[in-house]
Amino acid sequence: MNQTVSQILKKQSYLIFLICVFLASCKRKDKIDVSGINLNVKIERFDHDFDGFKNSNYPTKANQLYRHYGDFYVDFIERILSAGSVKDTAYFANLRKVFAARSYTDLKHEVDSVYPNLDKQEAELTDAFKHIKYYYPQKNLPYVYAYFSGFQAQNSIGNHYIGIGLDLFLGANSKFYPALIETFPHYISRRFTPDNMVPRVVESLAREEMFEEQTEDDKSLLSRMVYNGKIMYFMDQVLPEVPDSTKIGYTDVQLKWCNENQANIWGYFLEDNLIYETDYQKIQKYLTEAPFTPGLGDHNNSAPKLAVWTGWQIVKQYMDKNPKVTLQQLMTDRDEQKILNQSKYHPK
Repeated sequence: MNQTVSQILKKQSYLIFLICVFLASCKRKDKIDVSGINLNVKIERFDHDFDGFKNSNYPTKANQLYRHYGDFYVDFIERILSAGSVKDTAYFANLRKVFAARSYTDLKHEVDSVYPNLDKQEAELTDAFKHIKYYYPQKNLPYVYAYFSGFQAQNSIGNHYIGIGLDLFLGANSKFYPALIETFPHYISRRFTPDNMVPRVVESLAREEMFEEQTEDDKSLLSRMVYNGKIMYFMDQVLPEVPDSTKIGYTDVQLKWCNENQANIWGYFLEDNLIYETDYQKIQKYLTEAPFTPGLGDHNNSAPKLAVWTGWQIVKQYMDKNPKVTLQQLMTDRDEQKILNQSKYHPK
């Protein structure tokens, strides 16, 4: 049957409209170009400089390190290492004990063997920081220092710096971690890998400096869900090549379980009237680290942090349905109910 010119034009217009809709929906998934951003991250090896104490004049070395590292040196000695106040040189005696211990020598050897250099991590962090600069051009990014502290701190943030505890990124099978099982159960230490270093730096920067969570005690689970979902979405934008499982800290099996049980998870929150629950004792198990989530799944096979994962899905769906909302607008928006409503989140 012959078509009129009018009918053909109508079909073409409809096709163009569909293409435009499709392109708009894909817009957020387009890879952004950060090659023009002039930034190069250098992870300074404080662990190597600190080791120089052993063969140096202690007051001279301490002065050199303080001049170069500033507040980080003070924080490392006083808060991370707990060696004493830098205002009192009595802490030198504690440092001598640290360097004389076999445990220090063994740990230094392991750190140096796993990280003879940090070239890969510097390249990854440079890319992540460029993405942050793309979205937040005025952001003053911190200096980055690497240390080891006897398993005291994986990341530390202070005045103009972020620190990386290399001894908590030695690999899931490191010989040191089984002895630390009470402090770091396997479901946590399995993530102490080199691939986790940059995502954890970015997450720490987001949570502790850029988008710190409000501290009201009466915050609902929905509010905490959306806050965590925004952090995860921010990580999506600045770590586009990092797998979702690494960003949230799941195994591949846990991530698959969440995707397959998305409707059941949401239904559970609704049926148990948890969305607007403000009693932290009742909702913390959906937000914190654990091997699994009690009450969900068979044979303890559920994933942990289900409120974090669900908040992530809500925020992603909200942003997909609102392509004009920028990342900056999202991160400052505290209307969690609006975000939920406009996301039209109803998994089936």
